[in-house]
Amino acid sequence: MLLCMFAASRIALQTSLHDESQSVQRQLTLHAQAMLQRVDRYRTLPEVLALDNQLKDALTHPLSAAEVDKLNRKLEQANGASRASTLTLIDKGGRALAASNWRDSHTNVGEDYSFRPYVTQALSHGSGRFYGIGMTTGLPGYFLSQAIRADDGSVLGLIAIKILLQELEGEWLQSPDIVLASDEHGVIFLSNRDEWRYRLLQPLSAKDQQEVQDTHQYADQTLQPLSYRLNQTAEGRGVLASFSQPQLADPVLWLRMDLPESRWQLHLLHDISHNQSTSHWAAIAAGGLWLAAALLVLYIRQRQRLAALRQRSRKELETVLHQHAQELRTAQDGIVQAAKQAETGLSRSLQHLPQGVVVVDPQLRLVAWNSRYIELFRYPPELMRVGQPIETLIRHNAKRGLLGKGDVDQAIQRRLEHLRSGSPHLHESAKGDGTVLEIRGNPLPDGGFVTSYADITSYKNTARELRNLADTLEQRIAERTHDLAQAKQEAERANRYKTRFVASAVHDLLQPLNAARIFTSLLPAYLQDDAGRLLAQRVDKSLASQDAILTSLLDISRMESGQLEVHVRDFTISSLLEVVHNNFALQAEHEGLSLRCIPSQLVVRSDEALLRRILQNFVSNAIRYSHKGRIVVGCRREHRPNGDHVRIEVHDQGPGIPPALQKEIFEEFRRLDEGHADDRGTGLGLAIVERLGKLLGHEIGLRSTLGKGSIFWVSVPLGNAAAVAPTLQEPSPSTRSDSPLQGAAIWYVEDDPPTRDATCALLQRWGCKVLLAANAPEALAHAQPGNAPQLVLLDVHLGQLYGPDVYAQLCDRWGQQPPVILLTAEGDSTLRRQAAERGWGFLAKPVRPPALRALMSQTFLRGREGGNQ
Repeated sequence: MLLCMFAASRIALQTSLHDESQSVQRQLTLHAQAMLQRVDRYRTLPEVLALDNQLKDALTHPLSAAEVDKLNRKLEQANGASRASTLTLIDKGGRALAASNWRDSHTNVGEDYSFRPYVTQALSHGSGRFYGIGMTTGLPGYFLSQAIRADDGSVLGLIAIKILLQELEGEWLQSPDIVLASDEHGVIFLSNRDEWRYRLLQPLSAKDQQEVQDTHQYADQTLQPLSYRLNQTAEGRGVLASFSQPQLADPVLWLRMDLPESRWQLHLLHDISHNQSTSHWAAIAAGGLWLAAALLVLYIRQRQRLAALRQRSRKELETVLHQHAQELRTAQDGIVQAAKQAETGLSRSLQHLPQGVVVVDPQLRLVAWNSRYIELFRYPPELMRVGQPIETLIRHNAKRGLLGKGDVDQAIQRRLEHLRSGSPHLHESAKGDGTVLEIRGNPLPDGGFVTSYADITSYKNTARELRNLADTLEQRIAERTHDLAQAKQEAERANRYKTRFVASAVHDLLQPLNAARIFTSLLPAYLQDDAGRLLAQRVDKSLASQDAILTSLLDISRMESGQLEVHVRDFTISSLLEVVHNNFALQAEHEGLSLRCIPSQLVVRSDEALLRRILQNFVSNAIRYSHKGRIVVGCRREHRPNGDHVRIEVHDQGPGIPPALQKEIFEEFRRLDEGHADDRGTGLGLAIVERLGKLLGHEIGLRSTLGKGSIFWVSVPLGNAAAVAPTLQEPSPSTRSDSPLQGAAIWYVEDDPPTRDATCALLQRWGCKVLLAANAPEALAHAQPGNAPQLVLLDVHLGQLYGPDVYAQLCDRWGQQPPVILLTAEGDSTLRRQAAERGWGFLAKPVRPPALRALMSQTFLRGREGGNQ
């Protein structure tokens, strides 16, 4: 049994640790991705600032106080847009010329940083990176540096950015595990537990100690050793370890992961107490099974012995039962006989009973009793004698008030008549001192009556306490139900506040992002070298990725708050498949893939825009995670109890998705590592797909095989073909006019200066005449009869003013209503519908230049057609 228990315990522990190791490894991968994303967010900022001509010029000559102030303000503005900690301009001697924290008491300006590795690395290799505690601010951070070169290639100085990672530690606090990050020396510099920070995984060599001291990497922090013992290697990638300093009560599962490009390691210490508990239960179960088998064998043998004895014992059992029945029949006769033979009336046969017992003959005279009967009623000795009428005892009790209120004689006669009738009875009676008696009476075969009195006071008290406890529990349940209802209301209010906060935050973030994207769209026209264009493309991709994340967050917020309207109608699916093919064919070809959309004339019932969003996410993911082969989009009819449906499927030949991750990928910020290096996705696409499926009532599904590919599908109900009206294809704007924007007079009303400047530059590049670009008060002051433009570009939120109200005032002053296009960072469906009803254009920020140009061209061409008619 012990061997069986030991083997089961070891097998269960190894199996549990293997599964646990895989789960913890995925968690560690998510922490690593979050850490790399935080660093990647600021990676390109030093590269962009290194190309700035103003910074280059500042490193070529001594700076005046005015020039230093101007540089400080420039770096402060750049730092405010990127949310970095500090931006510092350093000359090739290591002295800080300007910094974004010039207003702080601990400013970097004038400090010597020549001993810092990120300075020496940038001066010698062009770029550098270093983690340490700031000598000026005393705050730890991650430093990224980029050399600033002259036109001849010589190094003039460098620009450095310091990134704070304390927010990352705050996110780690939500994990029940211990999360650590160590540098190349084995020093733990990040942790979600304070006592683990600045500890050594192994002793520092003399060279490493000297390097840490020379660079002042950890300032005055004392680096204490980490005391641990490795117990064994677990199944998977982890090891079991016990820690004594800092002390952990139980062994933990220790997993490590190397972070690329940094020589850092990420560690995760996971509690395995439940795995050990599983091992113990497995041992107990194995021992129980072994014992059950042994007991089964013994039981079978016992059954065999019992079968041999059954026949022999049957006659003996019948004899015993006959004797027992005879004894029961004569028991009452024996009690009466024993009472008659007793001189005092006390029966030895009744003395062992816990109840008080009294026996009367047919003439209702005392025959026998026990001492418990005398104790219960406290009768005087002179009353207790054989032959005493029972009426004397009842009358004695009546004088003491034991018969209750009312006529005493009637109560006595009622009890005597009941005894004479010989009817059995059972009832309860409460005495004045609180004692409760259960009175049970039965007639004797030859006449007379036997009555027993049992004290059930404790039973009654217990029952009363149980009733009180039940009432108390019901009251507590009601209170807890009320508390839960209040907690639910508070949670719902918090969820509504969170939704409003996300929508507001995304709106504020989209404003500067809109200007940045428009500026980057203009950069290629001003850059002559390939390196500059490549850098501009990288910046645009980074902004596009940020745009996708914010747009996705806004969509999720709108869906959670119920602001996303659904317009369900019948339409042919062929047009939807054609749009998907046109949007992604070139992208797939660029990635070396073949995209094919199989035509279909089926009619479905859904919201066309939202269904197109689902398919676009499926196809985009297929392109992102497939490295070769083809992608096929097709339809398959299916019969269901609730009606016929069409299942639209997207097939790819990617790496496939493990079964354990097929549910997790539909969660927010969950993504796989197999995507293209420059397009890893935001991790929100499939989360939006799942929410859109629930909103439309469409089932979303996935089938995947590792190494062969995946199939994502959405099931849509069939529609009514007769309800779909044939549509005539309108000629494209390009066939009507070659350049409808050339020389067009435009007013642009926007309260955000960067966005206004970027959009004006874009409009002028298209050949438009921007007659006015100002905020709402300036536009109202400039509007006069007769100076109305051909088109008005109008922001919806103009400080305290509302865009459509400002447009109405402008039209009153012009005396006419020129076409207008509304621009907003909020995807308000109500405003979009109102704009469509009034014939206004509508674009959501960040505005994409191709979309703006197409809508403006369409507006001008529609105006010309209206004039011709």
